[in-house]
Amino acid sequence: MRNKIHVVLIVFLLFPFVFKVTALASETKQRVYDFANLLTSEEIHELEVLSNKYSSKRKTDIIILTTNDTKDRDVVEYMEDFYDEQALGYDKPHGNTAIVTIDMQHREVYVAGFYRAEKYLDNHRCDLVRHKITPDLSQGNYYEAFRSFIKISYRYMGVRPGVNPDNIFFYWGFQVLVSLGIAGIAVGIMAYHSGGKITVNENTYRDPGHSKVIQSRDHYIKSTVTKHKKPSNNNSGGGSGGGGGGGISSGGHSHSGSRGSF
Repeated sequence: MRNKIHVVLIVFLLFPFVFKVTALASETKQRVYDFANLLTSEEIHELEVLSNKYSSKRKTDIIILTTNDTKDRDVVEYMEDFYDEQALGYDKPHGNTAIVTIDMQHREVYVAGFYRAEKYLDNHRCDLVRHKITPDLSQGNYYEAFRSFIKISYRYMGVRPGVNPDNIFFYWGFQVLVSLGIAGIAVGIMAYHSGGKITVNENTYRDPGHSKVIQSRDHYIKSTVTKHKKPSNNNSGGGSGGGGGGGISSGGHSHSGSRGSF
């Protein structure tokens, strides 16, 4: 019995230490791989801090990968091989990962999600993410593009699959306005009912028996319907080309995805 108590005490004393080591490992994990040298050391540090913050909240590593030499590989194949070789993943090797790959050699971008990220960042959502960051990539604003990728991926992974993540109802600003509007209506109703009841209306001073108005009648004349052809929208946004979809790496790991040029 005494030995069991000693074991429990040791585990209880070591738990905070183990928790700190785990947290430190998460903070020191590399999530920005800038092989194309698109970022300054300060920008890399800031992106690492931001990625660590949002990766921890979604239990999914949010990775940035850049290269100017794919070694004759397609951008998708290059990303898949990198995922397999580095054993990326927040929860385990080859685990939950959202990754954007920038191929400077061919000016292509590929957004992908593995495991949990494949579910919450499906092909359609990967398209949305890519469309949002491509303008900054085209203008050479790589830090802004990667910062947006981290924050948008985090937000999308907080919305259940099958729902439009850009729906205005998911924005906190809109939610605040709705709350204020409801509160305003409630206060208005209470203020209205707090006053005296109005007992005077249009019949108070009118004698229906001596009114000069004998009757009233409405006549329907005609109605006109005008038809306009709805313009088609062929602009998919987010740079030329695009789409693609996901796939399976040579290591057997399935992923969602969206590719395009910038």
